[in-house]
Amino acid sequence: MKKFGILLIPLFAFTFSAEPITINWKRLTDVRFTRKLNRELSMYFLYPTFGPSVNALQGKEISIRGYMIPVDENDHIYVISAKPMAACFFCGGAGPESIIELQFRKKKQRFRTDEVLTVRGRLILNADNVDHLNYILKDAEVIE
Repeated sequence: MKKFGILLIPLFAFTFSAEPITINWKRLTDVRFTRKLNRELSMYFLYPTFGPSVNALQGKEISIRGYMIPVDENDHIYVISAKPMAACFFCGGAGPESIIELQFRKKKQRFRTDEVLTVRGRLILNADNVDHLNYILKDAEVIE
């Protein structure tokens, strides 16, 4: 019977997810950008070099509070921003470090522009794929 109990301990360790690391937008400013030519697209882009406090978050479950901004509601593409739509990166009021691409676990959700929410997910740092943002939250879900 003791052997059975020992086998259950690892099983239970994986059934409960740990609390995410709660971060603020200031932490994501530990990044420098370099303007470089993307030869494939013949365009210049800002490429990030992430600092140590951001690199420490790579692949970790995090939560962050911000403004929801729909990019394409039909395809359920959203970002969360440090600033409301009128002042966000897309409108020139902030830098690329102030938005996170959300890849939701449940795809059919809809959100209002500038709705303030807290989301959680696994943070992926993207330094070179210009088809995605520099910060990506995989398996994202709204927690409040």
